[in-house]
Amino acid sequence: MTTTHRGTTTAPVPAQSSYQTRVADYWNAEENPVNLELGKIDNLYHHHYGVGDADWSVLDETDPGVRRERITAELHRLEHAQAELLATHLGPLSPTDRVFDAGCGRGGGSVVAHLRYGCSADGVTLSTKQAAFANAQARARGIDGKVRYHHRNMLDTGFQTGGYAASWNNESTMYVELELLFAEHARLLRRGGRYVTITGCYNDTYGRASREVSLINAHYICDIHPRSAYFRAMAANRLVPVHVEDLTATAIPYWELRKEADHLVTGVEEPFLTAYKNGSFQYLLIVADRV
Repeated sequence: MTTTHRGTTTAPVPAQSSYQTRVADYWNAEENPVNLELGKIDNLYHHHYGVGDADWSVLDETDPGVRRERITAELHRLEHAQAELLATHLGPLSPTDRVFDAGCGRGGGSVVAHLRYGCSADGVTLSTKQAAFANAQARARGIDGKVRYHHRNMLDTGFQTGGYAASWNNESTMYVELELLFAEHARLLRRGGRYVTITGCYNDTYGRASREVSLINAHYICDIHPRSAYFRAMAANRLVPVHVEDLTATAIPYWELRKEADHLVTGVEEPFLTAYKNGSFQYLLIVADRV
C-alpha cells in the first residue's frame, strides 16, 4: 500500500544496504546543536548549510550570551535563505500539487515549500527519529494533513509513479548512487515536472577528490560525487538541466561565520572553507525538467 494524504503509511520500509544502515544509525543518534539550536528559533529545522551575505556585526557584540544568540540567529537566517532559494525554483506550483522531499532530515524544506505554494509534501528519510520529529512539527503547525514524513528509502519510495509536480534533494545526494536516485525522481515526477538539487560536489577539472573533500566524507559518512556525475546521471534518466548556478562564493560567508561560533562548531568548518577557496569543491544549484 502506498501513502496518500488521505491515508497512512503501511508499506514496509524497503531493504537497506549495510551502508544505508550506518547512515540511518548516524542520523538516529545525531543531536548536534548546529541543527537543533538553530531550529528552535522558529521551529524550522534545516539539515543543510546557508548562502548569502552575513551580518558581521554579530561578532562585535560584547555580551557573550547575546553574541551567542545573534550568531545562532544569523546562521539560521542564512540556512533559511538557502531553503527559500531552492523553493523558488520548484514553481509554479498550486495547492493541488504534490512535491517530494528526498532526504528530508527534520523537515524544514517541506514546510518551506508548503508555506510558499500551499502544496502537499511527502518527505522521506532513513532515520525513524527524524521522521517522527518532523511529523510532530507538522502536527504542531496544523499542517499534517498536507505535509507528511515517512521512514523510507529515497531510492525506492513506493510512492505513485508520476504523482509529483516537483521534487528535490537539499544536500542529501552524497549518500546515494546518482543513477538510482535520478531514476526514482524521474519515475515519481510527472512529465514536465521539476527537479532541484543544491549540493556540494568535487570539481573534477581539479582532479581527484582533494584531502579536504575526503575529510568531509569521513565526517558525515558520505561519498561526495564529482560534478560531472550529476549531469551524466540526469541525462540517463530524462532529467534535462534548465538552470545551473555556482553558489560557492555565496556559501563561504556562512562557513566563515560558523567557525566563529564556539557553541556550534563541529570541526568540519576549515575543510569546507579550504576546499571552496582552493577550487577543489563547489556548491551547485541544479534545476532540471523531467521530459
